[in-house]
This record gives sequence, structure tokens and C-alpha cells, in this order.
Amino acid sequence: MSFSISGKTAIVTGAANGVGLAIGRHFVAMGANVVFADMDEKALSEQMGQDADKEENVRIFAGDLRKKLTIANLLSATVDAFERVDILVNASRQVMTTDPLDPDDTSVDELLQQNALTAMRVSQAVARRMIKQAEGETEANIGAIVNISSIAARRTHPDLLAYSVSSAALDQMTRSLAVALAPHGIRVNAVAFGSVMSASLKGSLKDQDDVREAIVDNTPLHRIASPGEVSDAVQYLASDASAFVTGQIITVDGGRTLIDPAAVSAH
Repeated sequence: MSFSISGKTAIVTGAANGVGLAIGRHFVAMGANVVFADMDEKALSEQMGQDADKEENVRIFAGDLRKKLTIANLLSATVDAFERVDILVNASRQVMTTDPLDPDDTSVDELLQQNALTAMRVSQAVARRMIKQAEGETEANIGAIVNISSIAARRTHPDLLAYSVSSAALDQMTRSLAVALAPHGIRVNAVAFGSVMSASLKGSLKDQDDVREAIVDNTPLHRIASPGEVSDAVQYLASDASAFVTGQIITVDGGRTLIDPAAVSAH
């Protein structure tokens, strides 16, 4: 089986920075048509350039994917540009702290919406399109969905209750959708990362000098990975090389979850 995604059309959400941006750029370099989607239009323009839409295999889309109309518009824009969609990477994610004893704290509601429910709704819309465009085709695999999750789903930190809950929900959604969509030839998997220089971790390092050292010390490979190091795992799950892989959560964390203590934030 081939690792190639050349000629495939992919939607990458959360593509204005960090891991999502790295995945989108990697896919472009591998010959895929890529729609970079994010709600931060300014960041998208700064990262991709004002003339990004003039490139043959690149489009940018700005909008709040928590809204159903925006999801429909994203799908329409993708089909208008490239006629189909073969890959969805749900990389849009948010990290915020939680006060577990504050009844007015809304972080759990917000992160479930942002990190899990939005990914589910985008996946549903894209899956319907994949099924429609595959009518009359005989291929066993008609599409791939890859969710970007976190090792926080399996690790506990007092301040990250909402992020952990939303990550765990995303992992279980991945498994459930994998079973539901398997009869249609759509595979659904996830990459859970840690010790990776995501946009959220980069922000944390600015405010907390001791965080970098703590993460490095608690990562067996003894370093923080670049965002691009998640991209190869995502490409594998999006390609025919993983044609018999679905419902799996692949961990990319330098061995962090093998020894990770509760005292270190699960970025």
C-alpha cells in the first residue's frame, strides 16, 4: 500500500497555526489539494499569504465551524475548488484552564463544543459528501477522517479538567464514528500528541519558564517535538498505507504517557 496522498483533496481545520498549520503545509508538499480552515482570518492570511487562493492546490477558508451554516459553506467551497473531498483532518482545538470548584466555570461546556462537538459535526457533513461522491465506485476505502487529540485524554491535571474531558470525548467519538462509517468505506482514526510545540504549549512557555524543563524531563526521548512531527502520522492514517486501520488512537508523545506524572500539564 502507498503512503501517497498526491492528488487527494483534504480539509484541515485549525490550520492557522501550530499543528494544524504544519499538517496542512505537509499535505501540500506531498501533492494534496488542501483547504486551510480556521476562524482566525487574520492569522490564516498572515501564515498563507494574501495570494494563497491563487495557488493551484491551496485554498483558505475563514469561519466559525461551531455554526452549521459555516460547515456547509466550507464543504461547498472545497467542492467548488477541487470537486471532491477525500480527507478530513479535525485539528481545530482549544486549551483553557478549569476551576473544578467554581459552579460558574463554563470551560467544560466550551471545550466540549470546540474540541469534540464541532469535530463531530464537520465529520458528519464531510462523510455524507464522501458517500455521495463515491456512488458507483467500487473502491473499499472512499475517505479518511483523522482527529487531532491529546494525551490529556488519559492523564489528569487539576487545572485541565475541561481539556481532558473534551479530549477523551473526541477519542471515543473517533471509535464510535469508525464503527458507524466503516460500512460506507470511511475510516476514522486519531493522533493524540504530547510534548509537541503546539500553539497552546508555545503560549504556556512564554508565561511559565519552568514548563519546558518539566516537559523535557518527563519525556523519555528528552525533547519537545516540532508540530511537523505529527504530520507523518496523520499522513499515514490518511493514506492507503493504513487501509485496514480504523478506530485507532495513535500516540505521538516521545514516550511521555509511559511515565507522565500528574504534576506536568498534558500539552
